[in-house]
Amino acid sequence: MTLHESDAKEAPKSSKVWRSWQENLTLIAIALSLAILIRTFIAEPRYIPSDSMLPTLHTGDRLVVEKVSYRLHLPKTGDIIVFQPPAELQRRGYPKDQAFIKRVIGQPGEVINITGGKVYLNSRPLSEDYIAEPPNQPFPPVKVPEDELFVMGDNRNDSNDSRYWGFLPRKNIIGRAAFRFWPLDRIGFI
Repeated sequence: MTLHESDAKEAPKSSKVWRSWQENLTLIAIALSLAILIRTFIAEPRYIPSDSMLPTLHTGDRLVVEKVSYRLHLPKTGDIIVFQPPAELQRRGYPKDQAFIKRVIGQPGEVINITGGKVYLNSRPLSEDYIAEPPNQPFPPVKVPEDELFVMGDNRNDSNDSRYWGFLPRKNIIGRAAFRFWPLDRIGFI
C-alpha cells in the first residue's frame, strides 16, 4: 500500500466523523430550539414557593403552566393562574420576573366583596370548598375594571392577593396551572 492509498482510506473515515458531529450538533440545535419555543409559547414548569394556595397547592409542588388557552379565551372564575406581578407589587419590591399564582375570583364588570367570612360575587356567596379557611377580614365591594381580574389565594388568611395590591391586568397573565407533576403522590390535573 502506498502513502497515497493510505490517505484515501483515511479521508472517508474523517469525513464520516465530521458528518456524525454535524448531525449531532444539528439535532442538539433543533432540540434546544424546540425547547425554547415550547417554553415560550406553549407550556413551562413552575414551582409553588409559598403556602398561599393551601390546601389546593403545597409549597414545593411542581406544575406545568399551559400558555395557549388564554390566547383563545378569557380566564374563567375559579381558574388557577400564574402571572407576573402587577405594577403595585413591583413598586413594593417584587421583581418583574417573579411569578405569582392565585385563583380567579372576579371578571371585568363583576363586583366582589367579603362579609361574614364569605366571598360574594355580584351579591351571591361563592361556594368555595377549596379554601383553607374562611377569610377573617371584611372587604368592601369593588367592581373589577375592564381587562383586569380580581384574584385570591386559597389560603385566604395568608395570601398576598388583589385585596392588598389591587386588580390584575390581563396582560400580566403567563398561563393556567394545568398539571402537577411533583410530588408523585399528588400527580394529576389541577
